[in-house]
Amino acid sequence: MEAGIVGLPNVGKSTLFNALTLSKAAQSENYPFCTIEPNEGIVSVPDQRLDRITKYIVPQKLIPATLKLVDIAGIVKGASEGEGLGNKFLSHIREVDAILQVVRCFEDPDVTHVAGSVDPLADIDTIETELMLADLQSLENALGKAQRTARSGDKEAKLRVTVIEKCSEHLNEGKPLRLLNLNEAESAAISSFGLLTAKPILFVANVDETDLDGKNPLVDKVRQHADKVGADVACVCAKLEAEIAELDEEDREEMLTDVGLAEPALNQIARAAYHTLGLQSYFTAGEKEVRAWPVPIGATAPQAAGVIHSDFERGFIRAEVYSLADLEEHGGEKEIRQAGKLRVEGKSYVMQDGDICHFLFNV
Repeated sequence: MEAGIVGLPNVGKSTLFNALTLSKAAQSENYPFCTIEPNEGIVSVPDQRLDRITKYIVPQKLIPATLKLVDIAGIVKGASEGEGLGNKFLSHIREVDAILQVVRCFEDPDVTHVAGSVDPLADIDTIETELMLADLQSLENALGKAQRTARSGDKEAKLRVTVIEKCSEHLNEGKPLRLLNLNEAESAAISSFGLLTAKPILFVANVDETDLDGKNPLVDKVRQHADKVGADVACVCAKLEAEIAELDEEDREEMLTDVGLAEPALNQIARAAYHTLGLQSYFTAGEKEVRAWPVPIGATAPQAAGVIHSDFERGFIRAEVYSLADLEEHGGEKEIRQAGKLRVEGKSYVMQDGDICHFLFNV
């Protein structure tokens, strides 16, 4: 699963990306278009449950779940019509599963704001408008072909025409597609279009070092907007996090203590992005490795097995499942089994967040 980091130029996107991935993406500073190609990186999703499991099952390796992040160059007003670097970057967003929009929530006379003043709601509106205009263009381009195919009596094409018109009407009312309720068949009819405003979104408020909890009025405005659109908000001082990320473990802990943080704010962003993507984790645990596996909320046991390998899903027989609470109560798998707490689940079992599993399969 991928998440794309978007925002206006000079809001701290690349600084945040660098800190999250410990990479060295080109930072824009006062040069809005220096990130020419989208930078990509892999970020771990911190999960304390992994450490709790390893107290009882000691592995050779500990592997957290990961997410792929894409840092996309700053979008400006008019991008959908080719302004700035235009549709080139909108096309990069089409490939991601969720959007992380960084909004600047601090004043700094030394860092130029592309719009001339700091207004996170105006920034959000600018980017949302460009994404909606791009979606309208995509739908308009697809409508003619769908209508021609529908005239032949093709049922799928007829449905596609109906959904395209429904989405276009919604967008013309100034509403992103993530706020439009579509049933499974309707969503499938337009799934290949890569519509930008249909993707879930997480707002990342980039705050000043003196406001790490995000208590200033600018962040409040972002939270109020997020509540209206059903999105989450994560606060981060990208500049501080970039400094923390460069330190070794001992110095990092000392700096976190000095600034009053229990953990890097980046950890919260990774978990929030995971939630925005609609993911949860299940675990496999053995002597070789203890590992977290990302799986969509609502996935069945065979689908979860397929995350490990497609053969596991194809030849799924059953899953043996227990919980972390069971492990902490009984101290080991053998004891869990003896206590009758090891559950045997079939193909219809819906995975629960934190399940610890063994899959049995035959191909």
